[in-house]
Amino acid sequence: MSHPSPRARIVCFGELLLRLSPSGQELLLQSPRLDARFGGAEANVACSLAILGHDSAMVSTLPDNAIGHAAAGELRRHGVDTSRMRHADGRMGLYFLTPGAMQRPTDVLYDREGSVFSQATAESYHWPRQLEGAQWLHLSGINLALNDVTAEAALAAVRAARDKGVRVSFDCNYRSKLWGSRAAKAPALLREVIDHAELMFGNDRDVALVLGAAFTQDDAGERFAAAAAAAFDAWPSLRRLVATARLHSTVDDHQLSGMLARRDRVLHTAPHTLTGIVDRIGGGDAFAAGFLHGLLRDMSDEAALDFAMAATCLKHSIPGDVNLSREADIHAYLAQDGFEVKR
Repeated sequence: MSHPSPRARIVCFGELLLRLSPSGQELLLQSPRLDARFGGAEANVACSLAILGHDSAMVSTLPDNAIGHAAAGELRRHGVDTSRMRHADGRMGLYFLTPGAMQRPTDVLYDREGSVFSQATAESYHWPRQLEGAQWLHLSGINLALNDVTAEAALAAVRAARDKGVRVSFDCNYRSKLWGSRAAKAPALLREVIDHAELMFGNDRDVALVLGAAFTQDDAGERFAAAAAAAFDAWPSLRRLVATARLHSTVDDHQLSGMLARRDRVLHTAPHTLTGIVDRIGGGDAFAAGFLHGLLRDMSDEAALDFAMAATCLKHSIPGDVNLSREADIHAYLAQDGFEVKR
């Protein structure tokens, strides 16, 4: 397995959030205690890539107060370069996570309107300078969903990336709660960002939403293949469409598999059975980081997809938003190294 030299630099752009959740499987405020953790889709990817040994940097805007500086410190603790992050007067975006149990689903309550990130204009980032030395830019559709200001900042980022020859990785991450009354804008905004991307994390539902299409095949793999064909027709620069498929037995027991499409083929992984899930939040970000890691390590598409699947499976065993698994942990999972205590 070859390692690139010099190390590729990946810049991630998005909002950091403070996650507040009750202990165990309690309902929100069932008891007067909340556990605090930091997260955010792109920040999760940046942390995971740094843990996997990559040169990752985070671009965002944080409040210039103790919470904002603690959030930046948490990223630095994992090895992420935070020198490109801004601090401004204002508040931190929050989300409240009520963990599910048995047949009760996990619930997310957002409180991020008016955060400093949501008010930071495209001009405040100076994108050509932010992308200096970068090989990849990674961002998600959450930036587009928050408001017109963050959407324009994301569009400025991908336009600058295209101008500088920086490769774009985009995770659709469609969140209906975040789009709200702006949902009608979603197809056009998502389409414009995907115009600049060569790697897209999204499934047939995402492609259908953006293109106004319908993929009605009974088999999930056939739906994905049909959606991929439509995506490649619509976006000439797109080279890979990657997704996971999930089947639920209960909140704690899932079956997860991966799919990857290129213009000439479609790949599927074997299903992974996950029992007794600890925390699924951030699983998609672990998958994205795992696949980017595979590309950066010059893995084959098959190997990169398997690595990404192993990364997301291990994330389901780790509390919090960030996948803390290192490369050796993921390879051990792939090797089925057993469950004995590592002494």
